[in-house]
Formats: sequence, C-alpha cells, structure tokens
Amino acid sequence: MAATAPSTKTISLNDYGIEHSNIHYQLTSDQLHNLTLEKGMGQESSLGAIAVNTGEFTGRSPMDRFIVKDEITADKIWWGDINIAFEPEAFDKLYQKVIAYLNTKELFVRDAYACADPLYQLNIRVINEYPWSNMFAYNMFLRPEQDELQNFEPEWTVVNAPGFKADAAIDGTRQHNFAILNFTRKIALIGGTGYTGEIKKGIFSALNFILPTFKNVLPMHCSANIGEAGDTAIFFGLSGTGKTTLSTDPNRKLIGDDEHGWTPANSVFNFEGGCYAKVINLSKENEPEIYGAIKKGAILENVILDDQGHVDFDNTTITQNTRVSYPIYHIDNIQQPSIGDNVKNIFFLTADAFGVLPPISKLTPAQAAYHFISGYTAKVAGTEAGVVEPQPSFSACFGAPFMPLHPTAYAEMLSKKMKESGVDVWLINTGWTGGPYGVGTRMKLKYTRAMITAALSGQLGLYSYDNYHIHSVFGVAQPRECPGVPTTVLSPRATWNDDEAYYTTAFKLSNAFRENFKKFEAHASEEIRRGGPQRYAF
Repeated sequence: MAATAPSTKTISLNDYGIEHSNIHYQLTSDQLHNLTLEKGMGQESSLGAIAVNTGEFTGRSPMDRFIVKDEITADKIWWGDINIAFEPEAFDKLYQKVIAYLNTKELFVRDAYACADPLYQLNIRVINEYPWSNMFAYNMFLRPEQDELQNFEPEWTVVNAPGFKADAAIDGTRQHNFAILNFTRKIALIGGTGYTGEIKKGIFSALNFILPTFKNVLPMHCSANIGEAGDTAIFFGLSGTGKTTLSTDPNRKLIGDDEHGWTPANSVFNFEGGCYAKVINLSKENEPEIYGAIKKGAILENVILDDQGHVDFDNTTITQNTRVSYPIYHIDNIQQPSIGDNVKNIFFLTADAFGVLPPISKLTPAQAAYHFISGYTAKVAGTEAGVVEPQPSFSACFGAPFMPLHPTAYAEMLSKKMKESGVDVWLINTGWTGGPYGVGTRMKLKYTRAMITAALSGQLGLYSYDNYHIHSVFGVAQPRECPGVPTTVLSPRATWNDDEAYYTTAFKLSNAFRENFKKFEAHASEEIRRGGPQRYAF
C-alpha cells in the first residue's frame, strides 16, 4: 500500500537552480515525524500524531492566490477576484528569489502523484523547507512504490518555502504570502505561509483546469464512498458541512474525502492518497473513524495540547480551522484502488445557519445545476471578524477558490453526467433546525446519517405527492417520512413554531440566492435559472 523504507535513489535539484546537496529525498513518515520533533517544530500528542503550529496563517488566503496569465491560460481562465492574474516576468523573478532563499536551506523532497486512475495520473515533485510539510505531502498525495521511483519523471513541481516573505511592492504580490500556479512552467510556487492546505489545493486547482480542458473529466470538490452493491455516492460541500464525516461510513468503503474526478466511463477516482479533516469538536463517539485515524503518521494542525499531550478538540484559541492530515490507509474501510463505478447518488451538503432549508430534499436536474453553481452554506457568529449573525456564503461548484474555469462549464459537465447516469441528487442541511443560529440547534448527526442511509437504500419512496412535500419557497421536494428521523424534523417550518418568523427568514435567504446568481445568469440556461427559489421582495 505504501513504501515504508527510505528510497535508495539520490536526487539533484540543479535543474531547479538549487545547487547544494543538503537534500533529504523520499524520507519515510516516521523519519519526518522524528525530524520534526528533533528540530523543535512540533510536539507528539498522546494519540501518537504529531502536532504542529502553521504560524501566521491557519487557513488558505484566497486573495493571495494567483495564476500566471500566458498563452495557455489567457483565453480560458475565468479571471477576476477568484482567479487573479500574475505576469510571467514577475513570476520568473519571484521564482529566482525563492530558489536563492532555498539554496541556503536544508530541503525535503518527495516524488508522488495525483489521480488514482492510471489513465489520468499526474506525477508531482514536492520541494519543502520544513520536514512536517513534506510529511503532509506524503500523507495527502498518492505514494509510488520503490520500483516506480527509479524512472519517475515529475510533470508538475510544488516549491514550498514558508519562511520566505515576498516584498509586495517589488514582487507583484498583494502581501508577503503567495500561492501561484504557472501552467507553462508547471510549477506551484508557495511562500510566506506554513498552512499545508495550500500545497494540496495548488495541485487540485491545476487539475481543475487540466482535466476538463484536455481530458473531458469533471473535477469535483467532494468526498465519495461505495456500497456493497457497487453503487458510488458523491458528497459535495464546503468546509464545516460534514463532507469528510458523512462519507466516512462504517457500512461503505471510503474512496476519498475531498477531491475527485468523474470520467467519461462513469467512474469516479480520488485525486489524493490521504484525508485532511477538520477536528473542531471531534469526539470518538460521534466520529470514530476519523478519531481512530489520529495516530502516529498523522499531523494535527493548530490544536492545543495539555502537559500530557492530550488534545483539547474543543479549543479554538489558535483557530476554528483545526485540522488533521493522515494517509487514507489510517481508515480501515477503504476502497482499493480509490476508484468507484456506477454513480447513483449525489449529496449537496450545506450548513444552513438560517435554519430554513429542509434537512433533506430531492432536487430536479435544473435545481441540482442551480444549487451546484450557487454552492451555498452560511457563516455563523464568531467565525470571522465582524460576523455577528448568520450570513449566507456562496462558493460556486462548492469550491470556487479552486475553479479556474467559469462555474457554468463545470455545471454543464455535471448536468450531462447526471442525465447520462440517472443519478438522484439530494440537498442535505447539516446546519440548524428549530430556528436560526443562536435560537435553534444544530441538526443531530444521527438524524443526518439516517437520512443519507435512507436515500442510499431507496427507503424514501417514489417521487410523488404522497411521499414528498414541495417547499413553498425553495421549490425542493422534502420527504414526509424517513426511517430513524422524527417526522417533525423533516419540516423546517414545523420546527420553528412561528410561521411568520420562518417565512420572513426563508425569503431573506431566497433573495440572497437570487442576488448571488445574477453574476451567472448570462451563462446559465433558462432551465437552470428556473431551478432557483421563488422571487420575493421582502
């Protein structure tokens, strides 16, 4: 499954401009774990996992993500606030400065690959300043066997220098940190930030351009699992909606938790070789598979440990975005290789802090396309400075920061695949019930799991008036009954006990959907536009 011995191959980085030989190539997870401790860069938790602090940045910095505008990208990228253009000449100068900086550092190099399907495999070389960053690359990318390394030729390179700070006035960046993709040179250049998520998201963003443009493969920010009958389920969702938690199911094999491709042959493959899960409020009781994966070989990020090394998973002193990365084989029930056929169900996950969306509803193809383009979840008070009440948050295709093409390009590919496969699409609200955030309560995980199980097993019945109620604001079909879930929970209006307040809030969210969708209307078909909620000038 994974190479456990260090490679005997030696490596030169002269082609990158790095001339020294203080290079550690293809170290094992244990070696990188121990080096991190020896260098005082981390602590060992009581669970065996290493705990590190990523420094100034504890999450991605979307405004500091750039794409080099050149002959390959100029006419294809959806340029704007998400995909920010960077000049080739400025990239070349900044790259040379980063390389000069790395020439003075001990380096950690790893050859790995993305995409579990051999037809779409992308060979990657990762050059890291820190040992724990290289351990993250071991966890998150797919791991070649020893014999595969002998003739390994990297196609893309990640150059990761957390300690290097750019001079924005000279280097063309916004501030001292940056993550830049160059499709001509096939380099992801990252500096000024220790947040490891930038490493995997750089390659994910590159694949989001390469696969649909040149391979006719739909890239997806989703998790996926497969049942005993060979049916694949896909889970789309933004951070905090339960994408990793809900796909990690003891009764289904995990394909992957974050990034996948859907091929013309109707198979789904994992981009990665590991999982990167949020651990805020993690408990052994509620999420036993993820909790059990936190052992030696895993990396905890920005958590608080006590004097005995015990993790306080509820502590948000550093950030709410506490994380763990681990190789996928830390989960017992996994699909090998990480490929699934026969896609039968798609789940769109949202944590609706307004508490007005049904906990589960079935979508028509038009509604599915509309909600995919919208990519809704909500921010709650305290998650960001200035957020004092629930705020709608939209991220196209449930992953706008990583989507170089216009969102409708991905939505059209998804719609086509949904129609070809006859897949059922469900909207799942893992957010609030009985009122908005601060009034209602978070949907119980056991109810959400029961609803997903019922959808997967066909227990929600045929799409008919007797079995479903059409929501009067959002037009989605909510089941009247579901095994293991109280009937009142299935109706968000019923949980409020205040119809006027419920509908006022529902139309407020409805209007937010419509306002957000205005920027996509010119590119969306009439059918897709009709998939949205009712208009109401409240």
